[in-house]
Amino acid sequence: MMALDEMLKTIDFSPLIISLKTGIVSTIIGFFLGIYAAYSVMKVSKRMKWVLDSIFTLPLVLPPTVSGFLLLMLFSLKRPLGKLLYFNFNIKFVQTWPGCVIAACVIAFPLMYRNTRAAFEQIDLTIIYAARTLGMPDFKIFWKVIMPMAAPGILSGTILTFARSIGEYGATSMLAGNILGKTQTIALAIALESASGRYNKAGFWVILILIVSFIIITVLNKVSSRYSVVGKRWR
Repeated sequence: MMALDEMLKTIDFSPLIISLKTGIVSTIIGFFLGIYAAYSVMKVSKRMKWVLDSIFTLPLVLPPTVSGFLLLMLFSLKRPLGKLLYFNFNIKFVQTWPGCVIAACVIAFPLMYRNTRAAFEQIDLTIIYAARTLGMPDFKIFWKVIMPMAAPGILSGTILTFARSIGEYGATSMLAGNILGKTQTIALAIALESASGRYNKAGFWVILILIVSFIIITVLNKVSSRYSVVGKRWR
């Protein structure tokens, strides 16, 4: 017990704070971008839908380090976009906390997009057509009809996006680096402590992220069961 107390005194809890901040901000951004992307894809032709769907889902199947490398090449101060953002707007993503947010957004965005799109696809179009015949404008149909009916899928996507954001490692390490108190998240802290042979501290962070993940999964199951229409257990 004394050894545990001594270890806790030496732990810097900034990775937990940075992970939560990154998760919250990237989830908010991913929430709106995911809904907008899913709604836009639903209104295009089938061929264009396949193209856009492939682009939006790509970060889900690519290794995170590949996404991180592409982000690094895009926002590096040696690249045109990186120079433009930094020298004109003082915005820098390489080795900064905003880089953590961008990396988490890119990696977690497909989860929000695909869950939202799946929820939109389950909506009965006759209800939307009926709302139009009653004279409701499109923006009111979206907020009063589409969003409430797609709420379970959107909520599940939001929870999964947050979970993926706080656990992101590959793209974050490539773009934001592993700077204690600045860009080091829990995932990066685990990798650093393990590489340094400090397995007790690494184990502490592992247990902490397991607890957080379990809570997220429990909330997701609770939300899913609340909206479930299945009344009987499968046999």
